[in-house]
Amino acid sequence: MRWDAQVALLRFLCSLFLTRVFPLQYLHASTGTEFKHNKSHNRNAHVCMPHHVQLCVCDCVFSPLTASHLFVFPLQLGGCGILGVGVWLSVTQGNFATLSSSLPSLSAANLLIAVGTIIMVIGCLGCVGAVKESRPLLLTFFILLLLIFFLEILSIMLFFIYQDEIDHYAQRDLKKGLQLFGTEGNVGLTNAWMIVQTDFRCCGVTNHTDWFEVYNASRVPDSCCLEYSDNCGLDNPGTWWTAPCYERVKDWLNENLVALWIFALCTALTQILGLVFSMTMFCQSVKVETFYA
Repeated sequence: MRWDAQVALLRFLCSLFLTRVFPLQYLHASTGTEFKHNKSHNRNAHVCMPHHVQLCVCDCVFSPLTASHLFVFPLQLGGCGILGVGVWLSVTQGNFATLSSSLPSLSAANLLIAVGTIIMVIGCLGCVGAVKESRPLLLTFFILLLLIFFLEILSIMLFFIYQDEIDHYAQRDLKKGLQLFGTEGNVGLTNAWMIVQTDFRCCGVTNHTDWFEVYNASRVPDSCCLEYSDNCGLDNPGTWWTAPCYERVKDWLNENLVALWIFALCTALTQILGLVFSMTMFCQSVKVETFYA
């Protein structure tokens, strides 16, 4: 088959594919013919000059609008998923609250709902801005996403710089929360400590003696017992878990550190691509506006 015939066939197949998948995202040129701009055409159409050696790449190039959709959609999908998990936890695990006494409203469910809502709102700004090619919305999306990206980097840096201080504050705050264990109006905190001590097979924040100050006696909650039974925490320390819960949770996080880093890198990559393509759309919108002026 001659080269001209191969080029024509590839252009035809490429054009056929795009007319089925992205019928409104591009405008293909006739094979072997130079296509000229016409102001009557849709401004969203992205036209290029086909050349012999370019095959059908020029005819079938994905517009920045299509590329933006490809990276705004995962952002919205992720936000929707996080929001859904938060709502599910709020409905099914309503009594499970935070272990912290100073941030009682910062439960897992509320945190996920807040993060999911913010991500979805930002994703909607990017999506609407891409569809309408609205420069204000695209710029707002870019600024918000850039702000979140820098805040994430700053948070990670501060965490590693002040890790010892954070450990000290967290342990002190958790010990303060032990004083609310079993009291009226703190069912969520009580259940949270019972679940943590049972699942991680630990007792107290730094050791089981943390509970002695809570009860003013040498006793621990029944969830600290090796084998659970009513009032098993009243005596016989040999039947209690001795591992500190704070260290157990840290060990669990370290064991899953690879998964956490993979999640963080994927999140960062999605955000960077969103920044790149939103700014590409913004610059393209400025050029189109200048061209048609």
